[in-house]
Amino acid sequence: MVAKARLMRREVLPFAFILCLLVACAALADAALHYFQLVWVGRYLGIPGTLLIIGSFGYSLRKRKKIGIGSPAGWLRWHELMAWLGSLLVLIHAGIHFNAILGWLAVAAMLVNVASGLTGKFLIDRSRRRLEEARSHMREQGIPAQVLEDRTYWDSLTFDAVTRWRKVHFPITLAFGVLALAHIISIFLYWGWK
Repeated sequence: MVAKARLMRREVLPFAFILCLLVACAALADAALHYFQLVWVGRYLGIPGTLLIIGSFGYSLRKRKKIGIGSPAGWLRWHELMAWLGSLLVLIHAGIHFNAILGWLAVAAMLVNVASGLTGKFLIDRSRRRLEEARSHMREQGIPAQVLEDRTYWDSLTFDAVTRWRKVHFPITLAFGVLALAHIISIFLYWGWK
């Protein structure tokens, strides 16, 4: 029972809170734009939102050593923040307007992508923490390093498998990118350029 309560407190509640906060902030901002009759502002928030999401890919470039400055952990924090803020702006941009199916498919893919990213974040953190707790407990018992490695072998494999979650996150991100790009192209094609 204690383990379930800890799981809820450490992983499930923060995950749900971050997703709900994203949706609530977008709904409040959209309501404020409607209230102050500034709906037109929301139309243009998709641009900085998209730029923030694109900027969040700096983490992937740093991880693959295409960028040499900064620490990967710092880039990861920026990735999370920029992706969340960009998603918020895109959600405000989408608002409650149901004009284009392509745009809504892109928004749905973006929300799945955000949920996927958060899932990976919490799975990797949990797996890393659990592996370190097991190793720490064994060190306290005075177990030699080689025996410790042998006993945590399967936990290490599990951690490695969890870190491969990115192989799931990447196609989701790609689907979002393709839908978002198709939405942007369609906007330029059907824009009233008069």
